[in-house]
Amino acid sequence: MAYLIGIDVGTTGTKTLLIDEGGNLMASALYEYPMYTPRPLWAEQDPEDWWQATVSGLREVLEKSGVKPQEIAGLGLTGQMHGMVLLDAEGNVLRRCIMWNDQRTAKQCQWIMDTVGRERFLELAMNPALPGFTAPKIIWTRENEPEVYSRVEKVLLPKDYIRYRLTGVYATEVSDASGTVLLDVRRRRWSEEILEKLDIPPEWMPRCLESPEISGYVTAEASKLTGLPEGLPVAGGGGDQAAGAVGTGIVEPGLASVILGTSGVVFAYTEEPRRDPQGRLHTFCHAVPGKWHVMGVTLAAGGSFRWFRDTLGLEEKDIATLMGQDPYELLTREAAEAPIGAGGLLFLPYLSGERTPYPDPNARGAFIGLTLRHDKRHLVRAVLEGVAYSLRDSVELFRELGIPLKQGRAGGGGARSPFWRQMVADVFNMELVTVNVTDSAAFGAALLAGVGTGIYSTVPEACRTTIRVVERTEPLEAAKYEPYYAVYRSLYQALKPAFDRLTALE
Repeated sequence: MAYLIGIDVGTTGTKTLLIDEGGNLMASALYEYPMYTPRPLWAEQDPEDWWQATVSGLREVLEKSGVKPQEIAGLGLTGQMHGMVLLDAEGNVLRRCIMWNDQRTAKQCQWIMDTVGRERFLELAMNPALPGFTAPKIIWTRENEPEVYSRVEKVLLPKDYIRYRLTGVYATEVSDASGTVLLDVRRRRWSEEILEKLDIPPEWMPRCLESPEISGYVTAEASKLTGLPEGLPVAGGGGDQAAGAVGTGIVEPGLASVILGTSGVVFAYTEEPRRDPQGRLHTFCHAVPGKWHVMGVTLAAGGSFRWFRDTLGLEEKDIATLMGQDPYELLTREAAEAPIGAGGLLFLPYLSGERTPYPDPNARGAFIGLTLRHDKRHLVRAVLEGVAYSLRDSVELFRELGIPLKQGRAGGGGARSPFWRQMVADVFNMELVTVNVTDSAAFGAALLAGVGTGIYSTVPEACRTTIRVVERTEPLEAAKYEPYYAVYRSLYQALKPAFDRLTALE
């Protein structure tokens, strides 16, 4: 029996899991770390925290599983996309990573689009330059931290920094590289034209592979720290959404993953690159070699629910601690007591700006329709419904592009809630299922390592071998949500001038 490891360098923590070749979970570990917000709408993390979490996680899963290190066939990497890790000539980190949900680079995004030309940029990168992406962060550093910029030798994404620490290799793969907007997405390689026009040295960019390809091997130093065998193959892996899609079987037409994590994502497989002419959706390379995907993102999905828990759900947190329960479950029970539509209360989940369908760093969260009759039950239901409406915005764009959707596969922490899953199925008017995989990104990364090491012949075969549907949620009350969604759709345009004015006042 061969075993595989997947590592997911997430926003709140690093998840490590060890599976056998049949997809059975042998052990998992999670180590959390902080996020720093030195200014409003800024978000940074220390890459050393990721590394320490990786080392601890690897040691824990090896100990808990009882698997002998020499029985492990390969390791795959995934993680939060778009983060910028800058290294000097000695491989030292030059500053904290600017993360995917950081919104400081609106000016640099406009400069990029103007410098390359909007239509040409969209033709090459297949996505507009947005504040969350990597390229604007590089330009921001050049303009605001010239001393740091002068020492840069390599630019890595979060999971690829862990690759470097494990293998000593500077490498990435096409799915994560797509989110830098420095990749020629159609040709699946770095765009020399974009790099030249932005004056970013091509040698800063790591070697770019297909996701199952072996990128390097665990070094003697990393072996001593982690307990992994020296020489263990490390696959390219994937950005968290592409790897998560592999981990839920989104490797054929008609299926979409619906991720209710810190961010919310709707992700669909495509045989050819499909681009929204207005740039509202992302078109990236898939972790399946030679394939692509389209993706819509709500920046604060589970993040909105977490904000509610930490600001307005303190009582539930205390009670949950005493009862040994999850405070989210208590809040969800309260939400279930409110009617569909939350008594005419709507919530815009733009707590970190927004990505899809409104690429706007100035967008703000809002409760609309508050009256004296509303209580906490209505508020928490409005938050959950607002996230579902925001994700439906992406589904509607897929339908505009003619991308077939017959089933959604739910993942992320929010998907553990039957109440929220039913709500999303109703709002989408689409069957929503769960599969036997909970940590889909890390699981998908492990499967990619299995393909790279020859355990499975292809990515679809890996999915067919290990993934199965375990629960189905059919839409029951879709029509009741329609009038509320129609009002929701009207709110952003009505409030955008106020969002912009508020941003100018800060």
